[in-house]
Amino acid sequence: MKDLFSLMESICRPRLLIQAARIGVDDYNRKTSLRRLLRSAPPLGTGKTIAHLMNLEQVMEDKRLTGDASYSITRHVEVLSAMMAEANILRERRSQM
Repeated sequence: MKDLFSLMESICRPRLLIQAARIGVDDYNRKTSLRRLLRSAPPLGTGKTIAHLMNLEQVMEDKRLTGDASYSITRHVEVLSAMMAEANILRERRSQM
């Protein structure tokens, strides 16, 4: 099974969506962003949070591709930004070990 970083690297999304998400990483606030995006308390652990965000992002990507009227590009960018920021947090923690 692939690790989280490999799974994230295998995600292929439009360049503009990824660029917007990278900009959003700078404004990421874990406490408020996760509560709003997940609509619940965040799961324990950064790895579980990333997995949860990846599932949410895949649902959003499916909506984008099918032209679902409930698709929100703003929310999609926020979820991608959160995934990237959480991955950065996990990388930092692993490098400190």
